[in-house]
Amino acid sequence: MSGTSLDGVDAVLASFPRHGPGHGAPSLIGTHYLPYAAELRERLLALHTPQADELHLAHRLALELAALYAQAVHALLEKTGFAPERVAAIGCHGQTIRHRPEAGYSVQLVNGARLAELTGIASIVDFRSRDIAAGGQGAPLVPAFHAAMLASKNEHRVIVNIGGIANLTDLPASGRVTGFDCGPGNLLMDAWAARHLGKPIDADGAWAASGKVLPELLGRMLAHGFFAAHPPKSAGREQFNRDWLQGMLSGDEAAQDVQATLLELTARGIADAAQKFCRGCEALYVCGGGAHNRALMRRLGALSGRPVHSTAVLGIDPDWMEALAFAWLARQCLEGKPGNLPAVTGASGPRILGAIYPA
Repeated sequence: MSGTSLDGVDAVLASFPRHGPGHGAPSLIGTHYLPYAAELRERLLALHTPQADELHLAHRLALELAALYAQAVHALLEKTGFAPERVAAIGCHGQTIRHRPEAGYSVQLVNGARLAELTGIASIVDFRSRDIAAGGQGAPLVPAFHAAMLASKNEHRVIVNIGGIANLTDLPASGRVTGFDCGPGNLLMDAWAARHLGKPIDADGAWAASGKVLPELLGRMLAHGFFAAHPPKSAGREQFNRDWLQGMLSGDEAAQDVQATLLELTARGIADAAQKFCRGCEALYVCGGGAHNRALMRRLGALSGRPVHSTAVLGIDPDWMEALAFAWLARQCLEGKPGNLPAVTGASGPRILGAIYPA
């Protein structure tokens, strides 16, 4: 998995039971993280907007990313002592550079054929296109994994994934599972921290905590039409990016106050969505990089009025949730089972997701 945060590659080796309802929860055998070089990150960011020769640049980057993903796979197998032939498949999300479901497409860069060649393992890519072809948003896809692994008959849970974009999965004790993107997660906070601190993140939200929320700025941000829209809905850098943020500013704001306001924007987007669309939820369980932002976790608890925990208390490390989800989606594809939830994405029905490049 490499997500909207553009920080690097999360790789997991997971084993799924062969029997039982839904086959049961995976065993996490090993993990590996491979960071993106700063120049790669900038080239990927540049492709989020039109530019000269972008078709050639995109295909070259897809090959480069395939090599990087393969490097992560080989490092993980070396760590765990597994030979490639023991692995059924690689589920690779690829790197999103455009997400335009309203126009009928979403682009995740990776060359699946090259990945299969470099690893000797069947590689499954392009998980979003089939859902979009069926009228869906193609996102979020992780709620199907949340529903399979984290639902409880005794507690109404909301799983909150805070990556670059934040999304919710509503898991009532009984009834329909829903989920949707609810606004920016870390991407705007990370971009502002990189610009003013020279660091990729605001560790623990400490810098944001040193500032104060600017109500007028927050109001302008929350006026974005995405927040008022009803699910199913999905978002990306098309809606929330550095240029959008710059357009919200007067230029007189203290940098730490902008960071405090961006943290409040993320927290409000999540808490307001949970209040409006996840009625009766008893607790929030957070995964993704945002689970490590203590200031954000505290603010979520205050705004939601609900207990806020890491998904670690449910048995899944928040750092590896999405990578595990794409391992699960790969298994669903191999077994000919749907990987989407139509109530989440808006697709006309369940669909088998992914394109397989055999070893």
